[in-house]
Amino acid sequence: MFNFFKSRAADRPTDVKGVRYALLQFIKQELQKAEGGEGGNIKGLCLYLACNATEKHIYETAVYADEPEVFKAEIQKIADDYALDLPANWSMDVNFDEPVPNGAIKATDTDAAFFIKTGKHFIKQTAIGYITVLCGETDRSEYELSSEDGKVHIGRDKKAQVNDGFFRTNHIAFPSESADAANKFVSRQHAHIEWNNDNAHFMIYADEGGVPPRNKVKIKVEATEDMVKLYSTDIGYPLNEGDQVVIGESAVLLFSYKSIN
Repeated sequence: MFNFFKSRAADRPTDVKGVRYALLQFIKQELQKAEGGEGGNIKGLCLYLACNATEKHIYETAVYADEPEVFKAEIQKIADDYALDLPANWSMDVNFDEPVPNGAIKATDTDAAFFIKTGKHFIKQTAIGYITVLCGETDRSEYELSSEDGKVHIGRDKKAQVNDGFFRTNHIAFPSESADAANKFVSRQHAHIEWNNDNAHFMIYADEGGVPPRNKVKIKVEATEDMVKLYSTDIGYPLNEGDQVVIGESAVLLFSYKSIN
């Protein structure tokens, strides 16, 4: 977790008042990105703190650890100022030394991260993921994904003519003229990846060329080592850290939230 926090010591506040002000300003900036009325979709707000043992009492006092409703009331006031309309039962969780979820936003001037739990969609944030090519030949060894990209197409050749006669642009393209055998079993319109606000994950979907009886899309789940196969173009799979995606017979893509280059 501590690798996630890289604020310079000189930039961090060191007293209770300074820490509290920095945390509230950080949360205010993130909530300010929401438009009026979007707060009804928020289930809870989570603050993650990574302070060392000597600073912990300062952070605990800053967030009123013994009186959590006081800090929650401060956040409620910020939400009211921006007409966010939080539901009556929203929760405020403050976590010390807990794993930070994917999609959390890192503060720039204090050792904190902020995460918004919703039942419908997230306040506009930018999530970043990476695809690393483990097997097969593409124009790059690693691709950066953004939650703002829309659909990221995967298939054979950069420009590929599909069944309706139009051309599709594959952002992760396996050239057909490659000598790599793995490229031969990649379809022109094989799969795509896109960000899903409902579950805050990058999702992979099979396209027409990636479902049986044609070529396949399979995911080896890092956490369980299970193999998941996609049989429909309508049902996707949420990608998690370390998942491997098999495109066709042997082209393999590794998903991560961290660049390995």
